[in-house]
Amino acid sequence: METKKNSSKEIIALLVEKFPECFSAEGPAKPLKVGIFQDLAEKLADDEAVSKTRLRQALRHYTSSWRYLKSIKQGSHRVDLTGSQVAEIDQEQADYAAKSLKESQEKFGNKKAKDKAEGQKKFAKSSQAPKNKGGDEKKQKYKNVKSAKRPAKKPQEPVNLTPVDSSTLKEGATVKVKFGNAPMSAIITEVDGDDVHVQLQSGMVIKTQVENIFS
Repeated sequence: METKKNSSKEIIALLVEKFPECFSAEGPAKPLKVGIFQDLAEKLADDEAVSKTRLRQALRHYTSSWRYLKSIKQGSHRVDLTGSQVAEIDQEQADYAAKSLKESQEKFGNKKAKDKAEGQKKFAKSSQAPKNKGGDEKKQKYKNVKSAKRPAKKPQEPVNLTPVDSSTLKEGATVKVKFGNAPMSAIITEVDGDDVHVQLQSGMVIKTQVENIFS
């Protein structure tokens, strides 16, 4: 009996071995076909070493890596398990991947990028401040400018979303998922009670709740 593979690292190594034209362990990654989880689940249905839960976790780990997110660029193509190109990546998908990459780098401590941003912020602030040569009049003027209230930004108009009936949710359905401040297009990969697994256009698979799914 084949030993169960419990870690994402072990499962990714298996995917690289079985589907080398699609997955890679190092170097540039290839963008994956939207809905590739279903293809993998069918191909590995008889493999007792890999459960669907562990497979989903490994796929999420793979598509959330910086190496993978860097591969999602406008004009590049997604591939299926054989390495065949199936769809071209558009600007929206590329922008979302770039945003996810930036957020991930900041979250996990990309200190160099963070320090650079802080330095630019300080430089901009110092360049806007008036030079203080010691005069009381200039000090008072600067104080008045600093204390003046800035006009409030006009709030963005909310996007109207229609909640879905949980009984109508099914795998393969195209929906909107509330992720952050803006709804994202996604495809349902699995429904487990109130938990819904969806794959975003970037290829990333996430778990959310029925209440965050809209038509």
